[in-house]
Amino acid sequence: MSTNAQREAALLASVPTGLLINGEWRPAASGKTFDVEDPATGKVLLSIADAGPEDGAAALDAAAAAQDSWAKVPARERGEILRRAFEMVTARAEDFALLMTLEMGKPLAEARGEVTYGAEFLRWFSEEAVRAFGRYSVSPDGKSRLLVTKKPVGPCLLITPWNFPLAMATRKIAPAVAAGCTMVLKSANLTPLTSQLFAAVMQEAGLPAGVLNVIPTSTAGATTGPLIKDTRLRKLSFTGSTEVGRRLLSDASETVLRTSMELGGNAPFVVFEDVDAAVAGAMLAKLRNMGEACTAANRFIVHESVADEFAEKFAAKMGEMTTARGTEPESKVGPLIDAKSRDKVHELVTDAVNSGAVAVAGGGPVDGPGYFYQPTILKGVTEGTRILSEEIFGPVAPIITFDSEDEAVRLANNTEYGLVAYVFTRDLNRGIRMGERLETGMLGLNAGVVSNAAAPFGGVKQSGLGREGGLEGIEEYLYTQYIGIADPYAS
Repeated sequence: MSTNAQREAALLASVPTGLLINGEWRPAASGKTFDVEDPATGKVLLSIADAGPEDGAAALDAAAAAQDSWAKVPARERGEILRRAFEMVTARAEDFALLMTLEMGKPLAEARGEVTYGAEFLRWFSEEAVRAFGRYSVSPDGKSRLLVTKKPVGPCLLITPWNFPLAMATRKIAPAVAAGCTMVLKSANLTPLTSQLFAAVMQEAGLPAGVLNVIPTSTAGATTGPLIKDTRLRKLSFTGSTEVGRRLLSDASETVLRTSMELGGNAPFVVFEDVDAAVAGAMLAKLRNMGEACTAANRFIVHESVADEFAEKFAAKMGEMTTARGTEPESKVGPLIDAKSRDKVHELVTDAVNSGAVAVAGGGPVDGPGYFYQPTILKGVTEGTRILSEEIFGPVAPIITFDSEDEAVRLANNTEYGLVAYVFTRDLNRGIRMGERLETGMLGLNAGVVSNAAAPFGGVKQSGLGREGGLEGIEEYLYTQYIGIADPYAS
């Protein structure tokens, strides 16, 4: 066995394979397990416990039982737990990066970047824990005093996606811990291993039993559905597709459950001029995470005067990207998560080509094991093509042209989604106008990456509700209580 293979085996052996319920790692009540595959090879990495309804109920029991005592823990202590977790994740950065590469496929360099990004939520919310301020004021008529406090909403169900295994967990868990909420985490069944290792780190950092419970499962609806109907659950935070988000919102309406929804995207990438800067930004906005990100640029809307130059330079850069298992030194683009995802990407590309588009780079799957797809650029895409309306979730960039600012705005806003948009222009006034006119929760102005733990992440329209990160992130886990106090000067 090679040194690399030995390291991979040792790391996998350190990952807990049970369910974390009330501070203990245990098998599923049914005894069932499910396999986690390496998308670069199709081989099984580990088999882990497969939670069912009974396990979900036990996890919520633990979270509900721990809520009162956890809410009373001083904010400073909660913050210190998060700070220790930040330091521990940072110290084990190489382990977390390798584990994400193995189960999700991204190149190690990108996985290391996710460790930095994901750990920052722990540090950010360790500092925000002590800043969940209320206020005290005198009523306008002077006859009473107004005391406004912030309190934890209570037990939360956190449902994370497969594409950012660490960052999506820390982005939800960290503010919940800071606010004083207990949690049930349902990690993605395609990439649950990073969450398993992170939960173990949270235990080591001093998180009390029952505060964080982890229930990976292959039957998400059957396992989490009863929890959403349980009146002890006070919040649902979900990151995933808009289709699933709609169903969860419908279910949550039965108990008027507080929700945060980070859903799908169809990000426009608008290029007015400055082609070289736009190409550099496009490489980040499109190929980060192999395009498997809700923030990935999905539609390249390019002014007709620079469209040919942009396509040529973009294609040249795409052609330099090597597809390989993320552990290989030459890897720039890893595999897609599974065969279904790769087939969907190719279906969209085929439909666009059949509708008149031309592939000036890539255009198809990569032969051999794993679920690789060539970095692809499509030129001559026309309005109405499926690839402009559906989230691609792969390394494919369709280009459509425009001739005026008004047309660029119309094309960019022509979607049910509104998570993020990108605009590249040298004209500051134009950039400000675009920010005001685009229907989006976030805008990258001359920037291909917008995600930052200190910024509020979230969208408008059918891209979701609520915000994660930033000053706003902890508010999603707090509710406001007002106490009216009688006039202390009244006789």
